[in-house]
Amino acid sequence: MKQKLEEIRARAREELGSVSELSELENFRVRVLGKKGELTGILKSMGGLSAEERPKMGQLANEVRQNIEKMLADKIEELKAREVQREIESMPVFDISVPMDTAQGSYHPITLVQRQCEAVFKSMGFAVEEYSEIVTDYECFEALNIPKDHPARDMQDTYYLENGQLLKSHTSAAQNAIYKKYRDALVNEGKPIKAIFPGRCFRNEATDACHENTFFQMEGVMVDKNISISNLIYFMKTMLSEVFQKDIQVRLRPGFFPFVEPGFELDISCLICGGEGCASCKHSGWLELCPCGMIHPEVLKAGGIDPEEYTGFAFGLGLTRLAMMKYGVKDIRDLNSGSLKALSQFTEDE
Repeated sequence: MKQKLEEIRARAREELGSVSELSELENFRVRVLGKKGELTGILKSMGGLSAEERPKMGQLANEVRQNIEKMLADKIEELKAREVQREIESMPVFDISVPMDTAQGSYHPITLVQRQCEAVFKSMGFAVEEYSEIVTDYECFEALNIPKDHPARDMQDTYYLENGQLLKSHTSAAQNAIYKKYRDALVNEGKPIKAIFPGRCFRNEATDACHENTFFQMEGVMVDKNISISNLIYFMKTMLSEVFQKDIQVRLRPGFFPFVEPGFELDISCLICGGEGCASCKHSGWLELCPCGMIHPEVLKAGGIDPEEYTGFAFGLGLTRLAMMKYGVKDIRDLNSGSLKALSQFTEDE
């Protein structure tokens, strides 16, 4: 048996030395180490050995298995590195000194819509902030009046990371940081908090003509004394009229969001079908565009702001859906498709 084990080890070393493709390694593994492999067959026959020989042969068999597994792992790494090198060598050579052709390329429709919205809100005194796509559970949920194990978390199927952080499921995750950044100016200098913070969001949901797992939002907040729903409606109507360059029909309906009270869904009449109903608006004639409402007192408290003295509104504008309405994109998936043919027809010069 010892001779057979040594033969298997020597033959494995010889065969692996001549393997040149990753696909061949799996066949080798099954033939030698698999349930019906050569080494497994020898191990099964150890029952016929004497009590004195069995431990020695068992130790040698394990040593041979470990040697072969190590040789196999090293060969896999070698072939992977060789494959990467082949890909690198086959890549075309680019001359980085050649001047860029500025006549080609255009901004993505969502980028155009985002810049238009930013320009409108800047003109109304709002600051534009950026925020990380990877946030903590506290930022995304707890600071927004959504404690652990609260049923409201079921509304968003979230991508969690191994370190406990997550890909933000809404731009509202930046609210707490914004309140803390500007609260001193609000309290000590009487300057209202007026900020928007666009960004990319992620949710693990089924995709269709009006839903994507990766999309863009623009969060906006305003906090001061005596802020009301009327202020919210004014700013949203002004922004939409500027972006679409015409009066837009909107409606407010009650909506539940733990971080606002009262909460609303701001819908716009579907511009793709003219309000008659299509796949983009689920045949309702209306498209949900902007969850909004008055900031919940608990959210203001978490940001260090006294809700007895200050009130505010917050909204989460769907930039992706806004781009769909502006450019007549019938399927939201086109915007993330990377298809130049699909995207070029919706772009415009700045």
